[in-house]
Amino acid sequence: MLDFAWTQTRACAFAIALLSGVAVSTLLPDLPVARYDLLVVYGVLLTLVFWLRGWENGRDVAVITICHVIGLAFELVKVSLGSWSYPEPGVLKFAGVPLYGGFLYAAVGSYVCRAWQLFDLRLVRYRPRATAVVAAAIYVNFFSHHWLPDARWVLAGLLLTVTAGTSVCFTVRGVRRRMPLALSFVLIGFFLWVAENLATFVGAWRYPYQEHGWEPVGVEKFGAWALLISVTFVLAAVGRARGARVVDKAPATYHPMDTN
Repeated sequence: MLDFAWTQTRACAFAIALLSGVAVSTLLPDLPVARYDLLVVYGVLLTLVFWLRGWENGRDVAVITICHVIGLAFELVKVSLGSWSYPEPGVLKFAGVPLYGGFLYAAVGSYVCRAWQLFDLRLVRYRPRATAVVAAAIYVNFFSHHWLPDARWVLAGLLLTVTAGTSVCFTVRGVRRRMPLALSFVLIGFFLWVAENLATFVGAWRYPYQEHGWEPVGVEKFGAWALLISVTFVLAAVGRARGARVVDKAPATYHPMDTN
C-alpha cells in the first residue's frame, strides 16, 4: 500500500508543485506583477521542466494542453455565470478568468498521464467510443444544466453502464493488479475534491460562499469531479494508443486490488 501511495504521489507531482506555488504566492509581499500573472509564468515553467526532464513526453504535453484549453472554456462559462470567481487583478486575464486557471485542469491531465506511465496502465474490456460519447455529454451538461434540466444522475448511470466490466490493470512492486474503471473515477473524484478544498484555502479561486472567509467546498463537488475525470481519462486514452490497448480479459496472473 505504501508503494501504491508513493507512486500516486509521484503522479501528482505537477499538481503538488502547482498548488505549492499558489500557496507560496499568497505569502509574497509587494509582487512586481499581479499574482495571477506570475502563476501563469510559473505554470509554463513547470510544464517545460516536466517535459525537459522526460517526466512527460510530447504526447503527454499535447493531452495536458488540450486539458488546459477545455478547462479555460469551462472556466469562462462558469465564472460568467457566477459559479466562482478570481477576484484579484491581472493582465493575463480574460472575461474574469486568469490564464493560469487552465493549469488547474492541466494538473489533472498531468496526473492521469503520469499515472498511466508509472503504473503501466492497461485497460480490459474498455469501450472507447461509448465512454467518449458519455464523457462528452458529461462535459456539456456542466454548461447546459444552467438552462436545461440537470442530467448528471442520468449521465452517471450511463457512465456506470458503459464502464461495466471495464478494468484498469496496473503494476505495484512488479505485481499486476486491477480495479474497476468506475471505482477509479470515484477514488480520483474524492481526492480531487480534497485538492479543491486545499486550492480554495490557498486562494486559487473563490466560491460565492467563501467571499467573507474560507469554508469547505460542498460535498456535491465530489460527485462532480468523479464524473468530470472521465473527460480527462478519455483524452489520455486517445493520446496513449499503446496504453489504451483493449484486451478481452486480464491475464490469470493479475491480482485484484484487495490482494495482499
